[in-house]
Amino acid sequence: MKPEELVKRLQKELPSEHFSWKFDKETNRLRLDHTVLKKGMDISLSEVIAKYEKKKETAIDEIVYTIDATFKAMEREHKEGFTGESVIYPVIRSTSFPQKTSDGKRFITKDHTAETRIYYALDLGKTYRLIDESMLAPLEKTETEIMEAALFRVRSLPTNMKQDEVDGNIYYFLNSNDGYDASRILNNAFLKEMEDKVQGDMTVSVPHQDVLIIGDIRNKTGYDVLAQMTMYFFTKGTVPVTSLSFIYEEGNLEPIFIMAKNRVTEKKGRK
Repeated sequence: MKPEELVKRLQKELPSEHFSWKFDKETNRLRLDHTVLKKGMDISLSEVIAKYEKKKETAIDEIVYTIDATFKAMEREHKEGFTGESVIYPVIRSTSFPQKTSDGKRFITKDHTAETRIYYALDLGKTYRLIDESMLAPLEKTETEIMEAALFRVRSLPTNMKQDEVDGNIYYFLNSNDGYDASRILNNAFLKEMEDKVQGDMTVSVPHQDVLIIGDIRNKTGYDVLAQMTMYFFTKGTVPVTSLSFIYEEGNLEPIFIMAKNRVTEKKGRK
């Protein structure tokens, strides 16, 4: 699919008299503005086309849903505004994710690991909006209160998991598709509960925002399988986070690098 064809397809799937379309052929980027709200979003056509090559119509459905949900959230925000009673959750992003909005407002963030950073989201039903500094006053909260409220909320999310076994290693998958699956990595009580259950090395993986994988790794093969698994999910996710996994011990997360059937952590002296 060519960029021009993708633009025409999106215009067909998203008919609206309030949308203004601007396609930059040099960068293969599409700027979509809402003429009433005076807000918009930038879309990398190259990224969508790359996903289309792998996922076909599913990739189109995903970008159409994202655009539609985003603008509906903007319309809701414009109509209702924010209140101190708004629901806030933490979300996990890669450390390469932008720390400011397109118009220069700083997102509220907190350091997490060398691979991940915590952002905070205002839940809007089918989607959410990352909280930036301009939203603190309408929400009637400080940055610390935002972080505390989000951490409290993430503990209330269900932690139902599916289980799979490969060569004696156990893998648990959390994939509720509520937008906060990876956020469960911040639920310390849940991780401690899993640590008590795991018999081998406990690994935690968040390859993209809509999945969390916990591994009970009991032999070297388990690490090879884990590496392949996390890379697969990393390339398939709409919001990739990291293809690296973490060893979890006594409340600490250590990134691990899997090479030649061995694991190497960033912690000196561990192999």
